[in-house]
Amino acid sequence: MSLGLFGILLGLGLLIWLSFRGWSVLLLAPMAAMCAVLFSREPLLAHWTLTFMGSAARFLAQFFPLFLLGALFGKLMENSGSISIVADFLMQKLGAGRAVLAVVLAGAMVTYGGVSLFVAFFVLAPMAQRLFRLADIPRRLMPAAIVLGTSTFTMSALPGTPAIQNAIPMPFFGTTPFAAPGLGLIAAAIMLAFGLYWLYLMEKRARLSGEGFEASGAALSPPAPIADNDALRERAVAAREFDPAEILHGQPATAPLPVYLAFLPLIVVVAVNLLMSLFVLPNMDAEFLNEPRWGGASLSGIGGVWAVVTALLCAIAAVLAINWRRLPNLRETMDAGANASVLPAISVASLVGFGSVVAAMPAFEIVRAWVLDIGGSPLVSLAVATNLLAALTGSASGGLTIALDALGNTYMIRAAELGIDPALLHRIAVIGAGTLDSLPHNGAVVTLLAVCGSTHRESYRDIVMVGIVGALLGLVAVIVLGGMFGAF
Repeated sequence: MSLGLFGILLGLGLLIWLSFRGWSVLLLAPMAAMCAVLFSREPLLAHWTLTFMGSAARFLAQFFPLFLLGALFGKLMENSGSISIVADFLMQKLGAGRAVLAVVLAGAMVTYGGVSLFVAFFVLAPMAQRLFRLADIPRRLMPAAIVLGTSTFTMSALPGTPAIQNAIPMPFFGTTPFAAPGLGLIAAAIMLAFGLYWLYLMEKRARLSGEGFEASGAALSPPAPIADNDALRERAVAAREFDPAEILHGQPATAPLPVYLAFLPLIVVVAVNLLMSLFVLPNMDAEFLNEPRWGGASLSGIGGVWAVVTALLCAIAAVLAINWRRLPNLRETMDAGANASVLPAISVASLVGFGSVVAAMPAFEIVRAWVLDIGGSPLVSLAVATNLLAALTGSASGGLTIALDALGNTYMIRAAELGIDPALLHRIAVIGAGTLDSLPHNGAVVTLLAVCGSTHRESYRDIVMVGIVGALLGLVAVIVLGGMFGAF
């Protein structure tokens, strides 16, 4: 048993170390998984072709529609100019005097509306640069402001967010995107309030010390090297749901678009998601799912994914209806959006396959027992498990799926025994995965710093405060309140 545990740790170590060095997850995940299998003296080919590939295939079957539609929607919004119009509108209304708040709200608006994270990065960074220059705020604070708006409360806490991280727990727990909405709103408020407090504190200190925009380095780095850097791209696609190489493809629209039409698709995502989750699906006759051809699927297990898929489809239809004549090459734009979804989806599925193989090893019972005993409560142990796995893999979605694939059924059994609402498990798992995933090796962090023309030395401390510390405070609040009052 000890040799098998060593194999699991060695496989995980290889996955982490070589992924930092730019190796493809598509190669690393099966290689690391087979390392664990060899030390456990388990059937090698059976675990590769059946356990690994079976788990990866199930992940793709469940979630590839979300990757595909999310990336397509983001690309259409980018090339139509809608993201730029929304962000520019908010920044103009708030002005240079509220530059930090303008960047945060612009990021929150577009990502909560379903736009992929990397698309938001490439659009928001130049606008943030202009606004920070006008306000004479140090450029080193730009990445933290963008992280706060795009990668914290809109990714993991706000109820109904279409982020893939919020969708992953739904098949495991039978929940919806609006799981534990009250707790989610409280966590979101804590993350936003703490992040803004920290950024305004840093801005005040910079002004007192005489530090302005140009104090921290050169001008904004162009996005092209990001897509051409293979090592960075491999990190990025395993961390988020959009391949940055496709940022450079497609032709943007040049004709002007009214602000209200730019906002409309974002509103459609939220509104349709809400209607599907709270009204349409709960009243839907799903008796047809009992037929053998659907493989025993249940509405509680797939309804949440259906809600997000429908919302994104309606939003894509809205973008196309609004911009049909404005986009100079619609096919190229849609091809780029579709292509942008493939590598991230398969990369995360490979991480899921690795986790499935590890969970199938006899020695994993030691890990399972240790994790479940943390803190004496399944709420605490779930938070720790998702935190650790997201940190180790550098991916919130990958770490979250590995944790739930290995331990999801166990947590559901424990929750039923203790009378814990699965919605509470959902919200804790998502917030937990969205904390330590922002360690220095995270692909999204590395990409954002490059896009903003900054470095870890200049900007990472502020990213830690708004992206990790604020999220941990929100997570603690949800665990405490959820333990006292349950899900609400």
